[in-house]
Amino acid sequence: MSAVRTVLGDVPPGELGVCDAHDHLFFGCPRMPGQELSSAAAARAELTAFREQGGGAVVQWTPYGLGRRAADLPPLSRETGVHVVAATGLHQAVHYDEDTLKGLRGRLADVFVSELTEGIGTSGVRAGLVKVAGGFHALDAHARWTMTAAAEAHHATGATIAVHLELGTGALDVLDLLCGELGVPPQHVVLGHLNRSPDLVPHRQAAESGCYPAFDGPSHAHHATDWRMPDAVRALADAGFGDRLLLGADTTTAAARSVGGGPGMPHLLRRVRPRLLRAVGEDLVARVLTQNPGRAFAVRWPV
Repeated sequence: MSAVRTVLGDVPPGELGVCDAHDHLFFGCPRMPGQELSSAAAARAELTAFREQGGGAVVQWTPYGLGRRAADLPPLSRETGVHVVAATGLHQAVHYDEDTLKGLRGRLADVFVSELTEGIGTSGVRAGLVKVAGGFHALDAHARWTMTAAAEAHHATGATIAVHLELGTGALDVLDLLCGELGVPPQHVVLGHLNRSPDLVPHRQAAESGCYPAFDGPSHAHHATDWRMPDAVRALADAGFGDRLLLGADTTTAAARSVGGGPGMPHLLRRVRPRLLRAVGEDLVARVLTQNPGRAFAVRWPV
């Protein structure tokens, strides 16, 4: 039977409840000094605030080497009653120093598989997805390397591959590589940040592949404004892809957390959900927040 691999163990997909399909409890990047998500107390407060809005599950996309704090995730999940899914994977090269990347050469797929099946470091927490990233309208050598390793890990474990699309671009190139060249079934691919590039044509082309399009994170000033997102969701739903759509909040800095004065995880349910209810109706919003994430992240895990 397929299950979602949470930090407290595998659960049936129908038990996730309302799901934030892309977010971060912990995250730290050398490019953003002083903006790390590193406080367990703040993470607990954020999960509690999300739970108070009706949230039931959070999928953390923080990959290898960016401050996942995997050992802190199980107690946070138990204390707040929110399911948490952890990630393995690798972000864009700019997020790492050269020594880290050199140390992963020749063994990246093995690292991903180990973290999916045995655990992250000494924490014993097993990852439930592989997160990788594309570039702006292109795939560089680093993206091809990480996606090739992610595909190997998928073929070994069945794990879903979640892709950061830089400013929402490059979706078709990602699908050509992962699903075309590397043989990953599109129903095991999640494309993140499509809201940041509100071009309905590649949205439709990507959805036609069978992947899961994700609209995740409030817009920044230089991104597509939030008011266009409901139209994009409605267009895909009207085209018959309502059972594939995902939503997430993608909190990446301490200032963006609700406990830090930003929108944070609760924004997804306090503000995005009502906006979508007006645009597409209760049935579709319920599917997007509850049923679709279970299907997107549930696989038949190896023992």
